[in-house]
Order: sequence, then C-alpha cells, then structure tokens
Amino acid sequence: MDFDAIILAGGRSSRLGGSPKSALMFDGATLLERSLAAAAGARHTVVVGPAVAGLPPRVLTSREDPPFAGPAAAIAAGLAALRGAGPADKVLVLACDMPGVGAAVRALREALPGSGADGVMAASADGRLQPLVGFYGTAVLERAVQEAAARNALVHGSVFALLASLDVQAVAVPAGSTDDVDTWDDAAALGVAVREQ
Repeated sequence: MDFDAIILAGGRSSRLGGSPKSALMFDGATLLERSLAAAAGARHTVVVGPAVAGLPPRVLTSREDPPFAGPAAAIAAGLAALRGAGPADKVLVLACDMPGVGAAVRALREALPGSGADGVMAASADGRLQPLVGFYGTAVLERAVQEAAARNALVHGSVFALLASLDVQAVAVPAGSTDDVDTWDDAAALGVAVREQ
C-alpha cells in the first residue's frame, strides 16, 4: 500500500511532569521508535515535534506553529513537510504515546483497501474512536486543513472537527492497541518506563 506517515510527538506531557512521551521506554524501545516501526513501509515519514536525536536518516522532521499548538496544527505541519517529498495518496496519522499501536495499524491496513471511504480510524474494544491512529486520503485531509486554517481553527483545534468533512470508517482494532500514556499511572499500567541513564 502506498502511504506516507505523520507521527505526532509535540505535546507538552504536562501530566508526566514534562517528560517527553516519545522518549519513554517499552519493551526495549522508545515510544517514538515503536511508532516508527508501526509506520514501516511508509514512503515518507515525518515526525512533528521538538528535535529528537538519533532518528533514522530518511525521516523528515517538522514543528507545529506555534509549538504546542495541538494535534490539528501538528497534522497541518506534517502535511506541509510531506508536500515537497511528493506525497502518497494516503497518510497514516499516528500519535507517539501508544506502546501497542503496531497491532492497530496492521488492522487498519487490512481494512483500508475495501473501505471505499476517505479513511479509516481505530476504534477500541469499548467503541472509543482514536483519530490519531488512522489512514486518511492525503488530498481530502489537505483540503480539510486548508478549510480549518481559513477559519483559524487549527491552533488548539479539535482533530474530530478537522476530520468532520471526511467520510471516515471506524475499524475495530485489537484490545489494548490504542491504550495511551497520559499519566504516570497509565505508564505503570502499560509497563512503560523512563529510559535509564
């Protein structure tokens, strides 16, 4: 499947005392490394967030404007970074705070070819939608970003509002694959830890 990937790694991690989620460890890899692995096969990948050392050489980087402007602004920054690379028809949007997200991405990749929709997003076992684990048509997502920018609705804007004009199909993903780390309690429950110095 021909796709690009935008990995969102720019949050403040305020409920983690400022510890970057991307650098937290799970099963011998950082959460960012696990997100990059989940996006394997992407033609181009862009990480949106503060500068990170040790990224693979072909991974692009970008920053939402202004910094910490939220995921809708980060998606816009990621799309802008991909424009110069000749974007693919689809783009995977992925937050970097879900240690088990690889299983969710695999389920979405299987569902996408037959969906006939503008995109697919993960739905957890309890039915909760996760728009930051989804494949979306690049052109329709670009149009949605442009419309949101015209309304000054990107900075601190809702991702659900950004995607409202798209025909997106919810896809059930394996239990736990979209569990995310927002607090230290979440981290403990998921077996996520701070990297040892």
